[in-house]
Amino acid sequence: MYQWRKFDFFEEKKSKIPDDVEGEIECCSSGRGRIVLGSQDGTVSLLDRTLQLQYSFTAHSSVLFLQQLKQRNYLVTVGEDEQIPPQQSAICLKVFDLDKREEEGSSTSSPECVQILRIFTNQFPEAKARDRFWYCMENNMPAIAFVQITSFVVFEEAPPIIFIALGLDNGCIYCIQGDVARERIKRFKLEVNRGQSDKLPSAIMGLGFRVDGPAFLLFAVTPSSVSLFNLQTQAPTGQTLDLIGSETPSVAMSDRSELIIGRPEAIYFYEVDGRGPCWAFEGEKKFLGWFRGYLLCVIADKKTRKNTFNIYDLKNRLIAHSIVLDEVSHMLCEWGNIVLIMADKSALFIVEKDMESKLDMLFKKNLYNVAINLVQSQQADAAATAEVLRKYGDHLYSKQDYDEAMAQYIHTIGHLEPSYVIQKFLDAQRIYNLTNYLEKLHEKGLASKDHTTLLLNCYTKLKDVEKLNVFIKSEDGMGEHKFDVETAIRVCRAANYHEHAMYVAKKSGRHEWYLKILLEDLDRYDEALEYINSLEPSQAGVTVKEYGKILIEHKPRETVQILMRLCTEEGEHAKTGASNGTFLSMLPSPVDFLNIFVHHPQSLMEFLEKYTNKVKDSPAQVEIHNTLLELYLSHDLDFPSLSQTGIDEVNENGDHRSVAKSNGKITLDQKDVNEEKDRQERHQKGLLLLKSAWPSEQEQPLYDVDLAIILCEMNSVKEGLLYLYEKLKLYKEVIACYMQTHDHEGLIGCCKRLGDMGKGGDSSLWADLLKYFGELGEDCSKEVKEVLTYIERDDILPPIIVIQTLSRNPCLTLTVIKDYIARKLEQESKLIEEDRKAIEKYQEETSAMRKEIQDLRTNARIFQLSKCTACTFTLDLPAVHFMCMHSFHQRCLGDNEKECPECAPEYRAVLEMKRSLEQNSKNQDHFFQQVRTSKDGFSVIAQYFGKGIISKTSKPPTESPKPADNYSYEN
Repeated sequence: MYQWRKFDFFEEKKSKIPDDVEGEIECCSSGRGRIVLGSQDGTVSLLDRTLQLQYSFTAHSSVLFLQQLKQRNYLVTVGEDEQIPPQQSAICLKVFDLDKREEEGSSTSSPECVQILRIFTNQFPEAKARDRFWYCMENNMPAIAFVQITSFVVFEEAPPIIFIALGLDNGCIYCIQGDVARERIKRFKLEVNRGQSDKLPSAIMGLGFRVDGPAFLLFAVTPSSVSLFNLQTQAPTGQTLDLIGSETPSVAMSDRSELIIGRPEAIYFYEVDGRGPCWAFEGEKKFLGWFRGYLLCVIADKKTRKNTFNIYDLKNRLIAHSIVLDEVSHMLCEWGNIVLIMADKSALFIVEKDMESKLDMLFKKNLYNVAINLVQSQQADAAATAEVLRKYGDHLYSKQDYDEAMAQYIHTIGHLEPSYVIQKFLDAQRIYNLTNYLEKLHEKGLASKDHTTLLLNCYTKLKDVEKLNVFIKSEDGMGEHKFDVETAIRVCRAANYHEHAMYVAKKSGRHEWYLKILLEDLDRYDEALEYINSLEPSQAGVTVKEYGKILIEHKPRETVQILMRLCTEEGEHAKTGASNGTFLSMLPSPVDFLNIFVHHPQSLMEFLEKYTNKVKDSPAQVEIHNTLLELYLSHDLDFPSLSQTGIDEVNENGDHRSVAKSNGKITLDQKDVNEEKDRQERHQKGLLLLKSAWPSEQEQPLYDVDLAIILCEMNSVKEGLLYLYEKLKLYKEVIACYMQTHDHEGLIGCCKRLGDMGKGGDSSLWADLLKYFGELGEDCSKEVKEVLTYIERDDILPPIIVIQTLSRNPCLTLTVIKDYIARKLEQESKLIEEDRKAIEKYQEETSAMRKEIQDLRTNARIFQLSKCTACTFTLDLPAVHFMCMHSFHQRCLGDNEKECPECAPEYRAVLEMKRSLEQNSKNQDHFFQQVRTSKDGFSVIAQYFGKGIISKTSKPPTESPKPADNYSYEN
């Protein structure tokens, strides 16, 4: 043990017991932030942290043992009491409640004694000690007649239950268990040497409780044995752990509930199964203790009569503190300090230094191993341990012991910044150490992207394919917690380790990286297509969107097949059992993949054609039809332009083709013919799509009409443009298309089809057609005659308008319209004659009406009717005669009837017509609408004048004569 290093991890602070504590200190106890001292004169004193006396009281005439409970503020004392009757034992046990005390300043400031128990009773008499006396006398051995208590210990069970064990010098242990304060207890006795009559009873030198799971055990030490009792059973049982004990009360319990016994040659530890480790510390052990993992030992030197107090760190095999003292009477641990009470009533506080001071002391001596063991044994936090390891690593690094330094740095992973270590080992000669550190960093899942990059670069620089395989392909190495997957792929790819990069990408499900390597680095297009086919449809769709351009360029047919499977997955349709509309809405749309065909429109056209042939009710059919129309109607599908050089060129099949100029015109070769043929076929497909995607029963087509019109105009697709205009009923635009191409036959045929009003056509088209021929500037007599036939048939235009329109064409002669004018003049003459006759008729009728009016105003009327007009019976009085020459019985007329029942309806109809005409004269919009829609606007105006609606003056209408003036009474 002399080889153990000694350190000053503790420091001493001297103090003194107050003079108020009189008498020799017999026993002491710590706990609950104070020290309790028991004196030989029976006084119990309570001291605070500064060793100031709080109060004292008399417990016994002489205090032998005491112990302060920790769960309750109780004090248990054992002592002699002179007040006990002489026939009883003088030793008793008292329990004081320190919370219940008389007011301060009273003459007897003592706590309340809640219970007093006699140690020795009739059942457990003190007199049994005399057996030991007679045994000693028979064997010629000195003996003492009375029993002495040699050890005392209290164990707190669940409050208020406590367990008290008292060791006697006759080898017996008296036990008291229960609620002592209420005297609800049971007593029993344990014997160490029970059944061994040949042996002298040995005093109990020490006791110790141990709770091992459900077992409740009690250690007992005598000079000749170490025993263990199981108190959990109904009848406590005991066993002997060792036949050698201790002759001094140097017994203690460790924090692991191990029994510690001090003997002159060594210190022994005992477990429940027997003797444990032994530490050979020579000298008489007066006191043993345990403090924060340290073994406390007061060793007496008989030669110098001095005591040496040592604090042993058994785990690190060092003496944390050592000091030579005078006589030590008691040793306690309280307030995180070790308190030694000396025989002269002085006190010595042994205070542990902080960890930083300890470590500084060790660092100055370069004792890094000791420092590491120290922080680990004292369960310091991981950050403090890592700091010690870092300093040790720095020390080794300065000595160029790089391997050992790296071993220390590895232990700091998780607490020390990795860049601190990496920067030290970036030297190329230390790449092996750096690789080792980075591997450990990844194993603990603390590596960043940069660390992964650096480690993979180390592997590639060392060309250590085996380690690279282990790092990449190991099951433990796979996972996002070990390294950054994307970084590993990128570094392996940059170092041309494509297989490793692909393995990581495939294992981690990074399909985009796997395909990027296959397509961009290895050009393995077939393998890429197989991989895409093996993916889930959703993931396959994502990858095709990203790498479809490359696949279309090199494998167009296979890529289109994949797209067809994704967009029309029949197998998945059968599995899900969903309806067709619902299923299609779940699949990706072909529109999502249009961008990958940006440089390959031919493949796009094939893909969309296959899709539309298979899927008839796609949710994206409008967008698909728009795209197909653009492809069909475009003039060129990414074909190279014609070369205008006059040299021979060789095509892909090795055939020669010639491109030459002849008379300023380019001669089309075979390729041009094929292009033109393909263009015509596409236009035909476009026309078919225009018609098929606009069924007659639907108002709107399954494509964008405006886009279709623009495409037809841009690419001069006349047939499509005519079809769209006609479907939209834009008839004028239809004939405008024919006019642009000067297709006179088609123009007339179009007007025949679209200008028939009986079939819902627009007759004004003939007027536009006549205007076109009038402004044509060339001889078109045949066409004009045919147009005039339909104008004349439907009476579309007045002759004067026809003459004015055709007069603008200088190439037309009068003979073109001669017959038309003659027929029109003849018709007009007939109409004039009919109008003249009607005028004469109306004039005669008007003159007769005026004459009748004048006669009514100037001459008297004679009523000669003899019968009633209503009932046809003979007219008698009273009778009513109307100016219209109708007569009625007064009884045949209704009440207040003032109009002739026969003539009133006709009269009211005339009045209603007049009011209607007057109302229409105020509705200007209706008048102008009639003028615009009429073939001859002049006739409409003349009709308004004829009806008197339009007048120069706006006189208010004269009131009609009252009906009362139109009849008379006759008596």
